[in-house]
Amino acid sequence: MEIALIGMPNSGKTTLLHAMTRGRFESNKSGLQTGVVKAPDSRLQALAGMFSPEKIVPAEVTYWDLAAPSEVPSGGTGGGGISGQIVNQLQKADALVHVVRAFEDDSVPYHQPTIDPIRDADSMEAELIFSDLGILERRRQRVDSNLKGARAQERSAHLREISFIEKLQKALEDETPVSRMELSGEEQAMATGYNMLTGKRVLTVFNVGEDVPETAEEGGSFDHRPGALCTSICAKLEQELGQLSVEDEQEFRQSMGLSESGLERVVGLSHKLLDMASFFTVGPDEVRAWTIPQNIAAVKAASKIHSDIERGFIRAEVIGYEQLMSCGSLNQAKKQGVLRLEGKGYPVQDGDVITFLFNV
Repeated sequence: MEIALIGMPNSGKTTLLHAMTRGRFESNKSGLQTGVVKAPDSRLQALAGMFSPEKIVPAEVTYWDLAAPSEVPSGGTGGGGISGQIVNQLQKADALVHVVRAFEDDSVPYHQPTIDPIRDADSMEAELIFSDLGILERRRQRVDSNLKGARAQERSAHLREISFIEKLQKALEDETPVSRMELSGEEQAMATGYNMLTGKRVLTVFNVGEDVPETAEEGGSFDHRPGALCTSICAKLEQELGQLSVEDEQEFRQSMGLSESGLERVVGLSHKLLDMASFFTVGPDEVRAWTIPQNIAAVKAASKIHSDIERGFIRAEVIGYEQLMSCGSLNQAKKQGVLRLEGKGYPVQDGDVITFLFNV
C-alpha cells in the first residue's frame, strides 16, 4: 500500500510521518518525503514464538508526505493551491491520510486566526474538488480533440463520455466529491479511469494537543464520505515517544492508559480503509506477513510471494491463526484434522496461515 499524507500548512503531517517512521525516511529533490512503516501485528510475533524462525518479516506500508497547498483560501472554496506536480503524485496513491490540526500552540503559526478542524477538513476537500475539476477539464480537451477526427461509429462513444464528464463537473461544482456521487457500475469504472482525488478513500487524523485524549472513533458528522474513517492522535507526543527505547515507550504508554500506539492505529485503519487483509507464511527460515485485498483468490495471493507459485499452483494448506494457536503446532493441527486443503479459488481470509504447494 502507498498512502499520501495531506494537510494544511503546520497541520503536523510531517511530524506524524517522523513519528511513524521513527525519523527514518527519505527526501527527494522535489521535497517529497517517503517513509516505509513496518505494520505492527501481534499475530506475527506469536507465530514467531511458535516457529522460532531465523527472520521475522512484517508487512509494510509506504507513506508519503507531500507539500501543503501553497495558497490556502480563507473561505474554503478551493483556491487551486495544490500544484500540478503534487496532483500527479497524489493520483498514484492508493488512499489519502488527511492530517487536520486540532491543537493550540502559539509557537506554531497558522494560516487562520483560529483553530477549527471542521473548517479545515472542508477546506481541504474543496482543494481536492478544485483539482478534480482541472483533471476533468484536461480530459474533456482530449475527448474534444479525438471527436473532431472520429469515425461515425466512434462518435457516439466520445459523445457519451462528454456527457459523463459534464455530469461529474456539475456534481463537483455543487461540492459533491466523486466518492459521494451516485454512479452506475459503468460510470464508476469510467470515473476510476480518470483517477480523481475525491474518489480516493480518506483516513482523517485529528492532530490533537497533549492534553486531549487520543481516540480511535471512526466516522464523524464532518466526514460522511463512503469508506471514510477518522481518528485522533497527538503527533508531537508520538514523535517524542518514538525516540525512547521500546521498553520505556511501553512503560509510558501503560502509565498513560494507552493500549496501542498512534502508529498501530494509523496502520490498522489504513488496512481497514482499503479493505486489506494479512495472511502468513511460516517456517524455521522465516515467518512473514503478506498484505492482500480481502477475499482475494488463493492463486492470486500466491503471486504476492512469487509468480512461479501462481503459475505452478497445485493447492494451498490453510489454517486460521486462532486455530493454529489453539493446536500449538502445524503437526498437531494435521493430527486434529483442522489443516485444510484449498484450491485456486479459495478466498483468503485475514489471519490465514498458508503453505502453497506448486510445481513449475
